[in-house]
Amino acid sequence: MVTKKVKIINPTGLHLRPAGILCNEAVKYKSTIHFKYGDNDANAKSVLSTLGAGIKSGEEIEFVCEGEDEEEAMAAMIAAVESGLGE
Repeated sequence: MVTKKVKIINPTGLHLRPAGILCNEAVKYKSTIHFKYGDNDANAKSVLSTLGAGIKSGEEIEFVCEGEDEEEAMAAMIAAVESGLGE
């Protein structure tokens, strides 16, 4: 299992389009991928779970990846967020 914190930098937070981009990236991997925010937890492979998190710009989330390709999955999740999720 690997974990890493990252700040959401896109100006509109995780609304539908960036949440979809994040989920599309996550489903490429066999590992389980979720993220923690505050006391909550969201499945990064579910658009509804990601949207339900209500993450705004500037907030920090912690990705947790576990499985056979966890290192690659983590690198992809961090790269997606740091690229601004298409915005």
